[in-house]
Amino acid sequence: MSTMTSQPDHEIVVIGAGPGGIAAGALLKRAGIEEFTILERAGEVGGSWRDNSYPGISVDVPALVYQYSFARKADWPTAFPTGAEVQAYHQDVARRYGLYRHLQFHTEIVREVWDETHRRWALHTADNEIITARFVISAVGAFLRPKVDSGIKGLDDFTGRVQSPATWDHAFDMAGKRVAVVGTGASSVQITPMIAPEVGHLDVYQRTPVWCVPKPNYRVPRWLQAALRVPGVAAAQSGMILLGLEPIARLATYLPLTVAKPLMAAFDAFTKRVYRAYLRRVIDDPETAAALTPGYGPMAKRLTLSTGYPAVFNRDNVRLLTDDIERFTEHGIRTSDGTEHEYDVIVLATGYEMHTEPESYTEGTIVGRDGFDLGQFFHANGVQAYEGVAIAGLPNRWMLVGPYSLSDIGWHGMVETTASHAIRAITEARRRQASTVEVSEQAHAAYHAEIRRRGQVLRHYIETQGVPTYYRNSHGDTPYFRPAGALETRWRGRHYPFTDYHFDAEHQVPGRRVDTPGLP
Repeated sequence: MSTMTSQPDHEIVVIGAGPGGIAAGALLKRAGIEEFTILERAGEVGGSWRDNSYPGISVDVPALVYQYSFARKADWPTAFPTGAEVQAYHQDVARRYGLYRHLQFHTEIVREVWDETHRRWALHTADNEIITARFVISAVGAFLRPKVDSGIKGLDDFTGRVQSPATWDHAFDMAGKRVAVVGTGASSVQITPMIAPEVGHLDVYQRTPVWCVPKPNYRVPRWLQAALRVPGVAAAQSGMILLGLEPIARLATYLPLTVAKPLMAAFDAFTKRVYRAYLRRVIDDPETAAALTPGYGPMAKRLTLSTGYPAVFNRDNVRLLTDDIERFTEHGIRTSDGTEHEYDVIVLATGYEMHTEPESYTEGTIVGRDGFDLGQFFHANGVQAYEGVAIAGLPNRWMLVGPYSLSDIGWHGMVETTASHAIRAITEARRRQASTVEVSEQAHAAYHAEIRRRGQVLRHYIETQGVPTYYRNSHGDTPYFRPAGALETRWRGRHYPFTDYHFDAEHQVPGRRVDTPGLP
């Protein structure tokens, strides 16, 4: 039997070194706080951009807004950088802010338990160690784990090669191979046109057609890169984009449902007509174009960007299959019509376990004050968190990618906001020498009620589309997006009232009082 060992106590622990963990570390530094450790299960920073290196991977948000406000990069070579370029950016930011000396790699946290006696979190690692910390910032991302179980039986029976976006084997030669891509989501849309010219034959299995609009991935000219280096120019451009999107967010949040319904129906009807015309123009076969045409509105599932994906079905070696998959077999895939298709390679582009699903939170893995179990709470009450960050019952703990947290145009803007929220609470607790800081049950409940009220337009839209989407979870909730504009969310992340939190100053922490500069 293995025994538990303990590490020295930590003041602040950040779990995860993806975009959220890097943001938390950099903002802690900017707040004058040096007593923190970033725990990372892998051997490098970057999160999903470290793990995913499949053919064609690139960001689907313009680089101008897919970056930190405190670490703007002017010399992106293209409007939508490759995955390797985005990963290099994250490594550069981590080096620039001196985060590597705060990093502890190959440390996977599998359980978090609050110790009321010592007012500390006990973080259990996969290697049977316990790391204690006063404050915990969970920077675990939205896409938690690739779906190992795609819901299709028999994968272990397949004797060929299985590739997946998060574990792509680039050493394996796919030239001339018979390949099946299962799924038509964001990764499939990028992988399919990249491997099609190389493989012998390619079948793409589609359950639900995806909206895929052309990607204007132009090269960024040097004069524009030079202009973006001028202080304030890049920030001004990002601000203009946010201001332009703010009215749309406000309408989606505050428009009465009776007014929103006909507007949403008209929007869907118009966009469907335009998209059908686009597919008929770029796809030679009318039947294939019809099969690729979604029957739902463009905002019900993740919108994908690719200029090459629809046109790839014009190739003689590429075929779209819409029959249901009955099971994987020894030599390939058997479809519901009884046909067995033989393949050398199966690419599983079947998605991820999401942070918005109650089932993603196993009971007993995060246990707070008085036995509060996050998994039990989410299963019984639905996923929820105050400002998408804090949960009553979990003192001294915040999550950067929580329920109803995404309202920014880019991921980096969101984690900056949520990290700023957490660091502001930590800074105040240290100033007051309070042993714990915990959002009140009243503030938590009031905020969630507000979010539910505001989200009725989005909830109605998603519910009436009749399409499987990770925007809607198993409880029928839509906690992926926050029903609010980015400007409001950013302001609230830096100005929420401290009265929404309870600071326990009766049990003071001696020697911890510090005067830290304010967050940017």
